[in-house]
Amino acid sequence: MTETDSTATVFTTIADAAAGLRRGEVSAAELVEAALAAADAHDETFGVFLARFQDRARACAAEVDRKIAAGERLAPLDGIPLGVKDIFAHSAGPTTAQSLVLDPAWGKSVGDAAVVRRLEQAGGIVVGKTTTMEFAIGVPDPEKPFPIPRNPWDAQRWAGGSSSGSASGLVTGAFLGAVGTDTSGSLRIPAAFCGITGFKPTFGRVPKSGVVPLAYTLDHAGPLARTAADCALLLQVLAGHDAEDPYSANEPVADYPAALTGDLHGITIGVDDLDRFVGDGRDPLQPQRFSAAIDALRAAGATIVPIEIPMYVETTATALIVLAAESAAYHRPTLRSRYHDYARGSRVVFAAGSSVSGADYVQAQRVRHVAQRRMAELFTEVDLVVTPTGHLGAPRIDAMEQLNPVSVLAGLHTPYWNSLGNPTIAIPIGMTADGVPLSISISGKHFDEATVLRAGDAYQRRTDHHRLTPALSRS
Repeated sequence: MTETDSTATVFTTIADAAAGLRRGEVSAAELVEAALAAADAHDETFGVFLARFQDRARACAAEVDRKIAAGERLAPLDGIPLGVKDIFAHSAGPTTAQSLVLDPAWGKSVGDAAVVRRLEQAGGIVVGKTTTMEFAIGVPDPEKPFPIPRNPWDAQRWAGGSSSGSASGLVTGAFLGAVGTDTSGSLRIPAAFCGITGFKPTFGRVPKSGVVPLAYTLDHAGPLARTAADCALLLQVLAGHDAEDPYSANEPVADYPAALTGDLHGITIGVDDLDRFVGDGRDPLQPQRFSAAIDALRAAGATIVPIEIPMYVETTATALIVLAAESAAYHRPTLRSRYHDYARGSRVVFAAGSSVSGADYVQAQRVRHVAQRRMAELFTEVDLVVTPTGHLGAPRIDAMEQLNPVSVLAGLHTPYWNSLGNPTIAIPIGMTADGVPLSISISGKHFDEATVLRAGDAYQRRTDHHRLTPALSRS
């Protein structure tokens, strides 16, 4: 938390706000009003929201304050303002997937997404639906009637995608936690570009019922927050089997907050800097930032060993082939009739997917399974794997190629982990030479989110990159 020029306390993490609420230092109404005021101040500039639920949020906050006054026990997220990516169905407002194409009746037909239902059952207060790239793919298209998500560190740069507003809204103070999805990096890229923490759990750990699909066998849902500790609090609420999602895993859910010991003794971390895959696409300060991050993990007690992650090129390629094919199959009926209603970047991806043959798709899935086995073998030797999330910071919006949307993945290493399905957290490690955030990724064994979160938290207890906030402007 930080002190403002007034006597009010501004909380920046879920953990601090929840503790302050229970100590009587702040009311739920004050938390919500602070979030709404931040949105009023900055949403027009940074494009965080597609819809805001102010009246509903105030009513929910009043109910939490009534519970406190009555001495009732609080739920884990009671009073916490949250943002929800607008591909999660929510009865409070329409679900658009930031597209002119999606039938407005779709959201009403599925009801609240499982993720939204679990957040609200735990007391979370959804203050609005956040911006995304259309159907969670592509790049901003100024020709469409939607906000352009901008980076709070530099409004001329992209917030990242596709969980764009869910990341930028955390930095601008519009909410304290958020949820998004990740098919080729859509949680971790905006987290990296905006300097916050984004966590892609194991495939199937968090249900996707009530979520607009992009690629069924690659889509992950997960939390974004300032800290790994806050991601642990959110994941505790989000994780668990849901029968409505055929890909939902019926695996035991650990006590994630209890796993955060701050200590990494006994943990072996394999490190791959991936420098051999970047060519000239590297910020000059990235090697220094990455090396310092590894030193901090070593200082926390981890044993560091060099590794080379298996089948990087092949695995990344399979992720892109599978994404293109599965998304094209889903959108095929409307692509034929409403091609120009799609944003340019997304229709390029979907059209490209139409050229993937059945044999190509099957072969990509076969290669993917080989890579998953190879990674499982590596995890018999190490407990965690650390790589850069990317070698570059956020790109300028005016430099992004509408007709080559995959170019935004240059210098990024996120699709690899979608193909494998391993839990991966992106955490900030400092700034580029021109003052925007950089990030590392920590990945673990399938369904070992606890160890991944433990490492992220141990790192953040020894660094302050996640606490940095840009000087925000309304212009």
